[in-house]
Amino acid sequence: MNTITTTDALAAFCETAAKAPYVTVDTEFLRERTYYSKLCLVQLAFPGDGVGDAVLVDPLAEGLDLAPLYNLFRDESVMKVFHAARQDLEIFAIEGGVIPHPLFDTQVAAMVCGFGEQVGYETLVRRIAKAQVDKSSRFTDWSRRPLSDAQKAYALADVTHLRDVYEYLAAELKKSGRTKWVEEEMDVLRDPATYRVEPREAYRRLKTRNPTPRFLAIARELAAFRESYAQENNVPRTRVFKDDALLELVSLKPKDATDLGKARLLLREARKGAIADGIIAAIAAGAAVPKDEMPEASPQKARDQINGALADLLRVLLKAKSESAGVASKLIATASDLDDIAAGAREGDWAHGWRGEVFGQDALRLCEGEIALACKGQNVKIIPL
Repeated sequence: MNTITTTDALAAFCETAAKAPYVTVDTEFLRERTYYSKLCLVQLAFPGDGVGDAVLVDPLAEGLDLAPLYNLFRDESVMKVFHAARQDLEIFAIEGGVIPHPLFDTQVAAMVCGFGEQVGYETLVRRIAKAQVDKSSRFTDWSRRPLSDAQKAYALADVTHLRDVYEYLAAELKKSGRTKWVEEEMDVLRDPATYRVEPREAYRRLKTRNPTPRFLAIARELAAFRESYAQENNVPRTRVFKDDALLELVSLKPKDATDLGKARLLLREARKGAIADGIIAAIAAGAAVPKDEMPEASPQKARDQINGALADLLRVLLKAKSESAGVASKLIATASDLDDIAAGAREGDWAHGWRGEVFGQDALRLCEGEIALACKGQNVKIIPL
């Protein structure tokens, strides 16, 4: 098993890989104790069955510079193939300032090709490559050196079998004329904004019912402080304070350390020092936000706005259409999308692009009353025109 530990060796491999039509890529990393992922290993392979066609790159090796790899990622003549690419791409976007292009995600392609939703790599390898992946090394500490032979074999399998998976899925997409469907799905993964977490927007991830504007203003300041502190100190945001503690703080509105001590859900480390000071300052800032600068709650569709029978019928239609087209239903529309349509929406991603080809026009006909509905209790069925 070839392990690259020098920049010259990496440059030589990448020079050869640049002549291939595609290169498969995977990573091993740690994130349990940090905000940003710690890159521990990069696996690469290009078409062929030679020993040098698949390698491990050790980014922890002293003096190794990943610049040749980033140059390969920018080479538009070589397709970069990943499985479930988002976390891998986030690492490269943050550490190297590069997002591989062109890009192909076999998990997304498999969803378009009828393998179900979020199909795992092992499943695709078993069904397409007719091989088994030894998963025993999956949860090992990839930062420890030296790597065992079992770890190396496991890591290499993540890119060698991926060649067969990619070639099969690419052929299926070409045969069905759905290559552009996957390309459209790659737009989100190629967007640098996907991997940026803006502290001032972090509050939007919080789950709370019927928040007032003032509640959200304080929550926004607390979430922004937590995100900034976690980024600057490279610690998980939950090590600063968890969501339930944040919401408790919004309700308590502590003004000093004594008040802060009344919070039941706050970690001991957060009751003193820089975190405690940041909490008090964030709450004061949120309480002082002028009314016209307070965030608004995300609009929620009231249950009485949704045509229940239509929503149920759209779910039946989505299931039938996705099964007929051999596409995972979540790629076409989500439950929230269907509720929006049933509440009167007429525009959106569900009605445009390839989604519209599969689902949109029939959905519009349903909404416009061109298909008769027969409802009896909870049973809803389609009556053909």
